[in-house]
Amino acid sequence: MIGGIGADAAQGVCSRAACNEPAAWRVDWQNPRIHTGDRWKTWLACDEHVDYLRGFLEARSFPVRVARFETAPDAAAGAGA
Repeated sequence: MIGGIGADAAQGVCSRAACNEPAAWRVDWQNPRIHTGDRWKTWLACDEHVDYLRGFLEARSFPVRVARFETAPDAAAGAGA
């Protein structure tokens, strides 16, 4: 089972079901039958699951882009400094 980006995006957790590892990759994809134009979905992946998630999507002939996942700087980290 594969999860979506959902609530785990803020923490940068892998989207593979039952995986709680930090994300190192973002896997952007489209289902051409339902995603039109510039609408892309995003899954996050750890190093162990990036190839699995990419392969899962490519096996369905979905367009896939994979790039390093970079978390946004924590705005709270600079507060009070």
